[in-house]
Amino acid sequence: MRWIYTLLLTLAAPFLLVGLYRKRPGKPAVGERWREHFGGTPNIDGQPIWLHAVSVGEVLAAKPVISALQQAYPDVPILVTTTTATGAEQAERLDGIIHRYMPVDFPFAVKGFLRAVSPRVCVIMETELWPNTLHHVGRAGIPITVINARLSQKACQRYQKIAPLFQTMSKHIDLIVCQHQNDQARFASLGVDDNKLAVAGSVKFDIKAVDPALGATFRQALGERPCWIGASTHAGEDATLLAAHGILLRDYPDALLILVPRHPERFDDVAQQVASQGLSVQRRTEGEPLALSNQVYLGDTMGEMMTYLAGADVVVMAGSFLGSKVGGHNLLEPAALGKPLLTGPSYYNFQVIGDALIDAGALQVCNDSQDLAAKIGAFFNAPALAAQAGNAGLSVVEQNRGAVERTLQALAPWLNRPR
Repeated sequence: MRWIYTLLLTLAAPFLLVGLYRKRPGKPAVGERWREHFGGTPNIDGQPIWLHAVSVGEVLAAKPVISALQQAYPDVPILVTTTTATGAEQAERLDGIIHRYMPVDFPFAVKGFLRAVSPRVCVIMETELWPNTLHHVGRAGIPITVINARLSQKACQRYQKIAPLFQTMSKHIDLIVCQHQNDQARFASLGVDDNKLAVAGSVKFDIKAVDPALGATFRQALGERPCWIGASTHAGEDATLLAAHGILLRDYPDALLILVPRHPERFDDVAQQVASQGLSVQRRTEGEPLALSNQVYLGDTMGEMMTYLAGADVVVMAGSFLGSKVGGHNLLEPAALGKPLLTGPSYYNFQVIGDALIDAGALQVCNDSQDLAAKIGAFFNAPALAAQAGNAGLSVVEQNRGAVERTLQALAPWLNRPR
């Protein structure tokens, strides 16, 4: 099965690499480091702890884990790999880590990477499983662990269709630390041994909120006006949010929408889309004071999401208005800031967390622009209601902290083994 997979990967690689290396406005370039994708990795001494986080979302989620590893193992290098250039940009902002690009899943590339790095353990963030990588890392005697692992019902059904390949992959994995009990049950249904499974909760609950002073400064710059954010939008969602903002402006003419696309290559397109709707837009990168006449503030930077969230009165988490294509984004960041939350109907990537927030009264589901505008307007009209929802979300976060500590405890046998 693995050889068939490698053949299919070879055929698909040109198309995948075009997407990876294509130059787009606002997208950082891989540049001369493209060789790292093919095993041309600069050497690293000291047998690092290797943590793989494919892109931006995984890097941000891994931050509390990386900090905990640095405190627990101060003399051990921490290597963070990413696949994408945007992920690399985020990783390189972390203090005290080494960054390399993850090799493409060709045997020669993986073996070249392992010769250069010689890690003591491989820690995979969430469920980024590649057959050749798992095979050669396991064959080299390097323990493989997966942390903050989640497996939706949809993903589980996909793996069931390729059960022989999944079983070939999973036999090399020493430990899967799941977010929730239902994730553990789905991995078990795919044949993963019970002694390889543990549950620690989501490390995203251990997120550190933005510096209150920074959040207050940003909010002050926005002015005394009702403000909401459309966070991490994908192509096809901006129109829904802009339509909702147009409806809101009828009753709240000074309302402001902070619109933050998920991917930097979309910044210019979204700015044009806002203008085409007849709305005045100002971009974060312009660096000018925000005028009251501006109706949309475009967050066209990376790494500032928590600041953007802190400035809003109401948070709409995008990636959830496109049917089953995306499945939502991290609801815990705004919850940790005590913000009232809205989402579209498709949030299956955060199903357990989303349902817990709904049960607590912190999150509401919206189906369309009219529904969005009505629920946002209700929060604008009743600040006490917004505060109640925000406090409910914060309580959910506080009650579920501790996943990072439990994760490190589960990893300890592999992290502490003799070199």
